Amino acid sequence: MVVYSLMQSANGFWNVRRGGFSLFSDLRLGPAIKLARELARDEHERAGRACCVEMPGPASSIRVAQYARAPRFEEADTAIAA
Repeated sequence: MVVYSLMQSANGFWNVRRGGFSLFSDLRLGPAIKLARELARDEHERAGRACCVEMPGPASSIRVAQYARAPRFEEADTAIAA
């Protein structure tokens, strides 16, 4: 699964990250969430990968969005038969 994460910087603004790399920085929270969702949705639609957007919470990460890969027809039949 591809994970886009929102991380708050020391100056109080937010960064959109993927893996260990910052893709966009110095955003307000609302626009950062919107941009991360757009990136994840675009990657899911373009490449068919499962993607999600997470941000830090008080105890654990909060999943803000998730775009799961739909199983292919053959996979769905196998899962039902098993």
